[in-house]
Amino acid sequence: MLPLLQPGETILIDPKAYRRTSPCPGDIVVAQHPYHSNLRMVKRVVAEVENGRCLLAGDNPAESTDSRSFGPVDIEQILGRVTSRF
Repeated sequence: MLPLLQPGETILIDPKAYRRTSPCPGDIVVAQHPYHSNLRMVKRVVAEVENGRCLLAGDNPAESTDSRSFGPVDIEQILGRVTSRF
């Protein structure tokens, strides 16, 4: 799959998107990296697993750090749903 975002593009997020609903597979989200609290990452939700955790995947698997390396993330680590890109 080709990366959705290209270098230099800007995104907007809805930080309230998941206050009442859970992320759905296919949603593109901004999440806090589980091991580096100052790092934000843009990933696609693959699945919701037990205990409100989500599996996240990058669109460029060869160059992406995602749930394949750090496992599922807590929904609290998802900062918002991407709504637009420029």
